[in-house]
Amino acid sequence: MKLEDLRPAEGATKKAKRKGRGWGSGNGKTAGRGNNGQGQRSGGSVRPGFEGGQKPLYRRVPKKKYFYVINKINYGIVNVGDLAKYPEGTKINLETLKNDGIVRKNTVALRVLGDGELTVSLTIEADHFTGSAKEKLEAAGCKLVVLGEEVES
Repeated sequence: MKLEDLRPAEGATKKAKRKGRGWGSGNGKTAGRGNNGQGQRSGGSVRPGFEGGQKPLYRRVPKKKYFYVINKINYGIVNVGDLAKYPEGTKINLETLKNDGIVRKNTVALRVLGDGELTVSLTIEADHFTGSAKEKLEAAGCKLVVLGEEVES
């Protein structure tokens, strides 16, 4: 087979529509552009969101910057490395971390992430532990309490 023998697959190509070539073509006279107005003029197209002179939706709706989110949960984020400063056998929960200034006072739930290392054994109560945090804490011999469930290591 030679390069000049290659052809597209059957049905892969279509002939281009020849607009404005008489009534018999089905696209004669106005060439499929309709009978007047902006769409028929050369270069006549409207930008996205244009509503014909009516105030567009994106300008009609109010712009809110600091809107109140209903039922927002303020998670306190703490890394495994942040827990290394506590002595062996300490019980750590959200109140402990609030008092020590590690999480903010308006925090209502605690998430433990896996950044850092830990060598001491602690008891940690949190709403969520990431997979890497769980591995590191269990390797250090920590007792993890998740939403009232006890997970022994």
